[in-house]
Parts: sequence; structure tokens; C-alpha cells
Amino acid sequence: MIVENVPFAMDHRLSKQAETLLARGYRVSVITQRHPRNQLYRRTPELRLYEYPPPPESSHPLGYVVEYGYSMTMAWILALRARLAGRIDLVQICQPPDIYFPIGLMLRALGSRVIVDQRDLLPELYVSRYGKPRRSILWALRRFEKLGQRAAEHVVCVNDYLKDSAIERSGIAPDAVTVVRNGPVLARVVGASPDPELKRERGHMCCWVGMMGRQDRLDLLLRAIAHAVFRLGRTDCQFVLIGDGESFHETQALARELGLMEWVTFTGWLTEPDVFRYLATADLGLDASLQDEVSPVKALEYMAFGLPFAAFDLRETRALGGDAAAYAAPGDAEELGAIIHSLLGDEQQRRRMGELGRRRVREELSWERQALRYVDVIEGLHPGGSLRSQGDPGTRSELKAGAADGGGRLD
Repeated sequence: MIVENVPFAMDHRLSKQAETLLARGYRVSVITQRHPRNQLYRRTPELRLYEYPPPPESSHPLGYVVEYGYSMTMAWILALRARLAGRIDLVQICQPPDIYFPIGLMLRALGSRVIVDQRDLLPELYVSRYGKPRRSILWALRRFEKLGQRAAEHVVCVNDYLKDSAIERSGIAPDAVTVVRNGPVLARVVGASPDPELKRERGHMCCWVGMMGRQDRLDLLLRAIAHAVFRLGRTDCQFVLIGDGESFHETQALARELGLMEWVTFTGWLTEPDVFRYLATADLGLDASLQDEVSPVKALEYMAFGLPFAAFDLRETRALGGDAAAYAAPGDAEELGAIIHSLLGDEQQRRRMGELGRRRVREELSWERQALRYVDVIEGLHPGGSLRSQGDPGTRSELKAGAADGGGRLD
């Protein structure tokens, strides 16, 4: 597995995939940035981390060229080291960035099968962060995306938008693309308990969770909160923003400028158990992204906890949330604030929406369910390749049983 954008321990999708493969008896190696939180996995049996010093962070497009060039060089070195250490049957490249296809082609030439895990689309992400780019930049981003996907024998992606894009823009055969959504592990969700003290003696609490990037439009979220608090009088709610990232400090500065610090809490990065403690306590989840192609992971987590959520009306957000969410016109912060205010005042509606979301996650979207799709892709490329599948044919039935009862722990 090769990942660039975040360290392995902070990449919840990749860590779930790795844990699933380890449970199937595979040996797993991960090329990743070094980070103190990776210590959680460094002594895991059959898991090896090939770590490199992280590149300097940058929010400028030219800075990403330096970052990706450095990361690409380190990934080349570590991929060769991994190959010299033993046979590599399968390579999973996590995109974006769409830069590792030369490594994939090299390892394919040496006998490995290659999978791309497409989590986001770099052309759309660039536009959401920096506005409409020059035609040459957009062409280059789409070219890299196409090369990255066509270097693989199978593409795994997080939603139908990305699947359609792989088929239409990269010419991938429909049967070589599989949607594996990024649902939470229900066994971890059911272990979380509410903590009323987190509400800071207010009647309600709303939560936003995620990496704070420009594309997350936390500026719109804060303006929606300001409308709810100052124009609609929703002063009985604590709004909690959980996470960190490049926009953390500017988001705090905007909250101060809007006079919201009394009502908005910034927790910084939290471990999954602490995040889940907040979600088990909250009354409403929040999202303010304007990325039509993104299936927000936060929405899956809200739904798993029976939390309704308020968001902008976008294709994949609506496809994911359905009637478990209420939607404002894209970019309309005042309407989003009015929806927040309305839902907080209607407990019965929140319960109805929350139960719809919880049921859908339990029956379809949880990782226990999605892991079955992921395993099918892996074993379709390398049938009978895992140690445990050779010696214990009951392992897949155990995964199915865990998915059926919503409580099978895969890690």
C-alpha cells in the first residue's frame, strides 16, 4: 500500500483496509509518511511500515510540486526496498495525488497486480481549492488521473461519481471498477458512550468532523452558525469543530471575527474514541462542503450514531444521506443556518431522520458490509493468496457473519 496525503495511522480508510487484509491472513506493507501516531501499528504482526520523513506542508500550488516530487522519490526508494525484501503480490496505490503510476508499472513488470484506491478527483479538488485553473493545468491533472487509473488492473473508489469518472474519463471497463464506501466500523461505534459535560451546560450540541482544508468551506459553516446564533437566537447550542489541518488557524480567526468563540469549540485532532464520544453526545451533524463529487466520511459517521445532519444539496451528499439529512441550496449559508435552527427545535424530526441513517449504515454502508466488497476485489486479483484463506476457509464466512449482525470486529 502506498499513501501520501496523510500518515497511515490517520488514514482511517487505509487502516481499515489493512486491518481487513490482516484478518484474512495477508502480510501487509505500507509506504507512508513518518508520524508519531504510526507507533500504534509498528508492532502489529504481519504489518510492516516503510516510513519516510514528511515533506514540508504547503498551501500553494507550487509547494505541492515540491511535496509530491519529494514523496515520489521516497516512495520509489521504499518500493524498491520492499521488493528486495520479498515477493509483492498486490500493490494498492491511494489517489490522489495521481503520481505513483510509474511505481505501479514497475511493480507490474516484476509480477505484481496493481489496484488504485481513488478517494478523490484531483482536477475537481484543485478547482474547489483555487478556482478555475488554466486549461493546461486542468489537462495535466486529468492526464495524470488517467495514467494513474490505467496503470492499475482494478480501480476501487468511494462512490458512483468517481466510478462514472473512471469509466468515462479514463476508459476503464465497468467491471474493473468497484465502489467500496468508507463506512465506520460498527463494533467501534456501539462502544461509544455519551458525555453530557461536552455540551458545556447548553441544551444542544452540533458537531463537524474532519481535516480542515480550503475545500471544506468552514467559512460558510461559521457564517451559517452566526446566522443561527445572532439572527435566529439559537444561543442554547454548543458548536464543536473536531479536527485539524491547513485551515485550522484561519477558521479560528474567522470565528473570533464573527464573535462566535463563546459558542464554537475547536478541539484539534482527536483519536477515534474521543471523536465518537462527541458524536454519541451530539444532537446534529454538520457539513459545508461544496464538492459535488465527494461522499463525506463525516456523514457516514453521523448516520452510524443516529445523528441527522445539515449540509448543502450536492449529488453525492444526497445520495449518501437521503432522508437522514436536510439540505440547503449550495453555498447559501443563511439557509443552512435556518435548517440548523429548525432541526434543533424539532426533536421528533431529528429522531426520525437519525433512525433512517442508522438503519442504512447498519444494513449497507458500514465497513463490515463494505469490507466484503473490498475482499472480493483483492481475492479476485489474487485468488487463494492469503495465508489464512489457504488454511482456514471459514474466514470469509466470519466476515459475512460480522456484517450481518453489525458487530463483527475486523481488527
